[in-house]
Amino acid sequence: MREVFHQSLQEVQNGLVEISDLVATAIENATRAFGTGDVALAEDVIDRDQIIDEKALAIDELAIEILARQQPVARDLRIVVAAIRVSSSLKRMGDIAEHIAQLTRMRFPERAIPKGLKGTFTKMGEIDSEAARILTELLRTEDLSLVARLQELDDKLDALHLSVFEKVLSDAWQGEAAATVDATLASRYHERFADHALSVAKKVAYLATGNWAVDTEDTEPSI
Repeated sequence: MREVFHQSLQEVQNGLVEISDLVATAIENATRAFGTGDVALAEDVIDRDQIIDEKALAIDELAIEILARQQPVARDLRIVVAAIRVSSSLKRMGDIAEHIAQLTRMRFPERAIPKGLKGTFTKMGEIDSEAARILTELLRTEDLSLVARLQELDDKLDALHLSVFEKVLSDAWQGEAAATVDATLASRYHERFADHALSVAKKVAYLATGNWAVDTEDTEPSI
C-alpha cells in the first residue's frame, strides 16, 4: 500500500513539473507576442491555456483521490495539500500568460506596448520567462538554492512594475487612455506572474525544510 501511495505522489510531482514547463512556454510566447505584435503566436498561447487548465484539474483530482484512499497524515498530508495549492498557482500563471496574449490580440495590428516602455516590458518578459524555467527546475529537482534566485527575480520585477506606474503617472507621459490602460494591466500581469512563482517556491522550500524560504508573509497572489 505504501508503494502505491509513493507512486501516486511521484505522479503528482511529475504532473506539476509538466504543467510548470507548459506555463514557462506560455509566458515566453506571450511576452514575445506582446513585444512583436505577433497575433498568431498570441492566439496559440490563448488556445493552449486550456491544456494547462485540464492538466491542473487532473492533478487536483489525483490529489483528492490520494486523500480519500490513502488518508495521509503529517508530512505526507502536507505534500498532497500543497500539491493542490501549487497546481492552482500554476494555473493562474498560465491564465496570466493568456491575459498578456489577449492584450496583443486586442491591439492588433498595432503593438500593445506603449511607446517609451518597450525596453521595460522586454526586460519584464525576460525575467518572467527566467523565473518560470527556474521554477520548473525547482519542482523537478527540489534544489532549494533556486529559491533565492526566484526571490531576486521577483524583487527586480517589483522595481520594474513600480517604474511603469511612475512613468504613466508622470507629467511627461503623453500616452492616450488606451495606452495607459495597456501599460498598467500588462505591468500588473508581469508582476503577478513572478509573485506566483515565488509563492510556489516558498511552498516547496517549506515542505523540504519545515521553514518558510523567505521572511516575507506567504500570501496567495491574486491576478
